[in-house]
Amino acid sequence: MGWLVGAMGVLAALAVVHSSSSYRSSSSSSSSSLTYQSSSSYTSDSPSAPTTRVFNIGGILSDTLSDNHFKATIAQKINNDTEFMSPNASLDDVTMIMDSNPIRTALEVCKRLVTQSVYAVIVSHPTIGELSPAAVSYTSGFYHIPVIGISSRDSAFSDKNIHVSFLRTVPPYSHQADVWVELLKRFQYTRVVFIHSSDTDGRALLGRFQNNAQNHEDDKDIKVDTVIEYEPGLNSFVSELKIMNESSARVFLLYANLHDAQIIFHDAMYMNMTGRGYVWIVTEQALSARSVPIGAIGLRLVNASDEDKHITDSLYILALALKKLLKEKDVTAPPQDCSNTGSTWETGKKLFQYIREQVLKKGLTGKVAFDDNGDRINAEYDVVNIHGFVDPVIHRNSTKEMVVGHLGYNTTRENMLLDINEVAIVWPGNTTVKPTGFMIPTHLYVLTIEEKPFVYTQKIDSPAECLGDGRVLCPWYNTTDKNNTQPTHQYCCTGYCIDLLIHLSATINFTYDLALSPDGEFGALNKSDKGKKGWTGLIGELVNQPDGKDMIVAPLTINPERAQVIEFSKPFKYQGITILEKKQPRYSTLVSFLQPFRETLWILVMVSVHVVALVLYLLDRFSPFGRYKLANTDGTEEDALNLSSAIWFAWGVLLNSGIGEGTPRSFSARVLGMVWAGFAMIIVASYTANLAAFLVLDRPQTSLTGINDARLRNPMENFTYATVRGSSVDMYFRRQVELSNMYRTMEGNNYATAEQAITAVKEGKLKAFIWDSSRLEYEAAQDCELVTAGELFGRSGYGIGLKKNSPWADKVTLAILGFHESGFMEELDNKWILQNQEDKCDVDDKAPATLGLKNMAGVFILVAAGIVGGIGLIIIEIIYKKHQIRKQKKLEIARHAADKWRGMVEKRKTLRASLVTQRRIKANGVNEPSTISFSVEGEAGSAGSVGVMAGGGVGVLGSGSIGASSGATNLAAMLPPPPSPPSSSIPTSGLPPDVPPAPPAPRRDLRQRHVTLSGTVDVGLPPPPPPPPGVDTMRLPTSYKNLFGPDPPDLVV
Repeated sequence: MGWLVGAMGVLAALAVVHSSSSYRSSSSSSSSSLTYQSSSSYTSDSPSAPTTRVFNIGGILSDTLSDNHFKATIAQKINNDTEFMSPNASLDDVTMIMDSNPIRTALEVCKRLVTQSVYAVIVSHPTIGELSPAAVSYTSGFYHIPVIGISSRDSAFSDKNIHVSFLRTVPPYSHQADVWVELLKRFQYTRVVFIHSSDTDGRALLGRFQNNAQNHEDDKDIKVDTVIEYEPGLNSFVSELKIMNESSARVFLLYANLHDAQIIFHDAMYMNMTGRGYVWIVTEQALSARSVPIGAIGLRLVNASDEDKHITDSLYILALALKKLLKEKDVTAPPQDCSNTGSTWETGKKLFQYIREQVLKKGLTGKVAFDDNGDRINAEYDVVNIHGFVDPVIHRNSTKEMVVGHLGYNTTRENMLLDINEVAIVWPGNTTVKPTGFMIPTHLYVLTIEEKPFVYTQKIDSPAECLGDGRVLCPWYNTTDKNNTQPTHQYCCTGYCIDLLIHLSATINFTYDLALSPDGEFGALNKSDKGKKGWTGLIGELVNQPDGKDMIVAPLTINPERAQVIEFSKPFKYQGITILEKKQPRYSTLVSFLQPFRETLWILVMVSVHVVALVLYLLDRFSPFGRYKLANTDGTEEDALNLSSAIWFAWGVLLNSGIGEGTPRSFSARVLGMVWAGFAMIIVASYTANLAAFLVLDRPQTSLTGINDARLRNPMENFTYATVRGSSVDMYFRRQVELSNMYRTMEGNNYATAEQAITAVKEGKLKAFIWDSSRLEYEAAQDCELVTAGELFGRSGYGIGLKKNSPWADKVTLAILGFHESGFMEELDNKWILQNQEDKCDVDDKAPATLGLKNMAGVFILVAAGIVGGIGLIIIEIIYKKHQIRKQKKLEIARHAADKWRGMVEKRKTLRASLVTQRRIKANGVNEPSTISFSVEGEAGSAGSVGVMAGGGVGVLGSGSIGASSGATNLAAMLPPPPSPPSSSIPTSGLPPDVPPAPPAPRRDLRQRHVTLSGTVDVGLPPPPPPPPGVDTMRLPTSYKNLFGPDPPDLVV
């Protein structure tokens, strides 16, 4: 803030100077012209003017002694030394005493120096205050007049945006970092704690130290364990010192002003941080504190307070630069008036560049050279060690500074060389034994994270539930609540990493407290709400917290991003990245047994069966040798092959089933049958072989081939894949340019944890999960529905994470290597990853392929359909048979009734014929028994005799003769009664239309007319009985038409 106030004051002064009109009167203009001519007669047009050019050099010095030395050096040394000054040029001095008020100093620069056309200004420091050199730099820099400081060491002067033309023969305070690095290299300290004030010098010192510490030729970087920045003016530094003491490094680098250093050393002594085992390396300001501890090491700039030497070196540097400037042709005079702001003095810019390029190898202050910022380089320092002694006057312990080393320029080697006497050094604790520089803590704070099978967690109610048997208490802390130091939840941890931690602590001898990751993440580099990048998760706990954790024992992947901020041990398990997906289901359908053949082939086989059957039938039917009769043992004869038998034969040959009857008989049909048998053999063999091959290839195939699969490189809408957000896998895809398309696709689908992603794969919400191979192979071994796809890529390893420069790093690495050699890591693999059992999923995959119910379900359904079809057909057959039986019974009853009725009709006809014969006999007067024979023509052509005895009896003779007895016989009484109508059992309805008519019954020819003896028609005979009810006289063979023919019957009433 002081620099800002000074700058504002200088700008205000310049404004006052610029606006003053009285300052620039016409008389002052003449005087200015005269002054200009006097100071630079080279530009005068007078013929008597000298040819020597005079360069005015301004000097703003602290006292008159320095002022006198400035003038004497110019007059007696520079102007008389032709090596530094050209014969046609000389220097002239324009000096003033430094005022502690920066505003007055700026006004005086304009009034006393700028008006004298000075080419450069050499500025010292005031006896009181520190802003005046800045005022001179602001004012001169505004007009591009070079300024050489001989005592200002603030780092703010290195900013060329503000101090555009400022150079200095003293180095800034930040350059002490170069000497610190050389000291640490000599003492072989590689780990330090850096504490500095939050000002420009403190930050500049830290930045320069970090840059130089990482650029060693021997590649042994000096690592800063902890950086502590404090606000100047604090009354207590106890909290900062506690943070420093928690670090394992015991080398403290301190930058502080005199006041802050006094308090820091006092508090450090109170906390026992200035005794044996500690190392304090401090800057020049802190070395002057009264409470500086014994054994502290500091620096003193050689000739830092010798103003005369710096004035001399500055003037020689200016002389060399002006000598080079004289060789330019376009040299212009410097500005003469602070009110002239219209043009820029380009010669001043060139002169500044020439001054910065000059090197004075044998200066009074050593080798004088400048860097790009105009700062002195190659400055010489004394290494000072604080020794303790007993003051003989006051008889009390006191301290004194002892020079134990020197850093200077070696003209032989042409570089800076540190010469130090380590034997003469007294270390803190008043000992001559050099401390190790670090302290190895034996109790570590370890972090882990839940990740199967490496770490399993189980929530518990009491720590007593987590004792022994590879179980370690691992509480979870809610880090969002800064005031809560108690565990939020109690957990018990087991697993691969827990066993490794237990064995590791016993091997290298440390104790530990274990805790779970506060946010449940491994760690990613994200931007905070303030726009600042920072690490989260486990990495953030190890990096961002000064008093945080010491070690991470988890499946933490080693990658370049993490290795920049933490230190890894050698990998305890090597792995890579792979892809997890759900197994593709077997596409077994109800007709999977048909898959060995294509649909077209099955259709052709079905058609061939029936075509061959039809051809066999036709060949056997039309062959002259196929329709012969073959006598069987029962006397029957066998006919030729029918179509049904031919189809049965064709299917039987194809299905290799036994064939009984129905084989072809002709030679041509048998030749076709043999060809068909060969065809069937080839088809069946091909089906069997193809089915076996189908079973071998019918494995659950992964849908992805690996990281180069087209569906990953060119994602589709219905194919989603992801990884864990902010994980090492996510960093890997972000780092690989060729995988940038995949990274952009996954970025919106990534999950918070691996558990969520694996669950999504199982549920089918996620098609593929990209993660560490160890975890995914474990999941695939536990769940046979999951499978890893493709080969491993992005190979890396799991390592134990430690803080940068942790003293445990080498010990942990050596222990891990020993575990690999002893087989302990293999035991952990068997116990937690393989879990001492064979992979059942691999056994199933390697077993011979067998058909299951899914494959052959269609066959069983086909058999079931055949059974159901057979049962249905037999039911139909039974119903049809019962219907046929009912029809047959009806037909039999009808035929029986018709036959009975026909017999009655025939009987009555016979009796009627007998009566007619008897009447004829009586009419002819034949009363005696005699035999009258006449023939009756029958249907079959046979004849019978009817005899009429004289007694009136009628007899039927053996050969058909009818005899008439002599006695009269009452024929009417002898005739039987007419037949009764059929019983109710005879159906009243007509015969069914599909019953064929019975063949016509034998018919007698009764076409003779029956007449009485007198020649008249006999009308006394009764009519024939009617047909039984329900008998169709038009269809039955006993109808009247069939009985009597086309002519009307003779016995019609």
